[in-house]
Amino acid sequence: MRLIEVGSNQAGQRLDKFLHKYFPLAPMSVLYKNLRKKNITLNDRKASGAEMIALGDKVKVFFSEDTMAKFTAKSAESESAKKDGGPGSVEAYLAAYEKIKGITILYEDENCLFVNKPPGVLTQKATAEDLSLNEWLIGYLLSKDSALAGEFSSFHPSVCNRLDRNTSGIVLCGKSFAGLQYLNECIREHRIRKFYRTICVGEIQKPAEIKGFLVKDSARNRVTVRPCVEDGEREGALIHTAYAPIAAAHGYTLLEVELITGKTHQIRAHLASMGYPLIGDFKYGRSDVNDMLGKKYGLEHQLLHACGVEFTENTTQYGVKLKDSCFMAPCPDYFLKIQKGLLGI
Repeated sequence: MRLIEVGSNQAGQRLDKFLHKYFPLAPMSVLYKNLRKKNITLNDRKASGAEMIALGDKVKVFFSEDTMAKFTAKSAESESAKKDGGPGSVEAYLAAYEKIKGITILYEDENCLFVNKPPGVLTQKATAEDLSLNEWLIGYLLSKDSALAGEFSSFHPSVCNRLDRNTSGIVLCGKSFAGLQYLNECIREHRIRKFYRTICVGEIQKPAEIKGFLVKDSARNRVTVRPCVEDGEREGALIHTAYAPIAAAHGYTLLEVELITGKTHQIRAHLASMGYPLIGDFKYGRSDVNDMLGKKYGLEHQLLHACGVEFTENTTQYGVKLKDSCFMAPCPDYFLKIQKGLLGI
């Protein structure tokens, strides 16, 4: 028999989901069968799997050691990689923390961690060999408390919002299971306002809100924005973007953008469709402007920075309270240098 006492990073989820994380190789049908037979109990009582587990709950599993090993063992290749410091090992996470530079912590509590990501860093890995902010996050937490490694069978800290590799700025991370639930729910339910800074081609004089329909071409990693036409044919996902000029001069505008919906390349494609492409954007922008700014300032990617988030509502069931909190991320030095050169401010 194995006794599992529910910790803070396991509490607040359904029992069946917890069991599936703890026994990743066990079919759900087998787990449900053992719940019915009372080979798995919750606080010494029969359970269905739909129960929400709480801190301090006791889960008893009456499996043989062979069955335990069968349902929890990773492949020999995975185990070898972890022993050798491969992807997913404590050593690999700590190495990512040491190798990825330029990340600034903006806020941290027991559940959440907010960072300012520099351009060029992936938020989440695209291939097994990549290093990303997600690995940096786990490495950072392990550097403070190595005991966290023991919780990885049922919980992994994670980033909650994604930025393009070359977009800098605020990334929200969940340190605990409660933090992940809270942040993901806030993002899903649009309880967070998200603000960006950019410089675009063209002089914008007035704030505006614009809507359109975004059509994604996954094969080309590109999107197209179609305007909203009353009673017209609608194709794609509805997008909603607000912007306000901070300064406009010499054919450029320093712009603050609020991302009301959050779709792939939304700000870049939406502004370009309005005739105001971001500088440095080689996918949706103007090649002549980008070439000139590349030679003058070394700009090699879109100039876009996630500068602020504001929490508008509380979700108290997770014990995380950030209502009316606003977090700001300073623009990178290269952004300010270009801003000064183009707009004189």
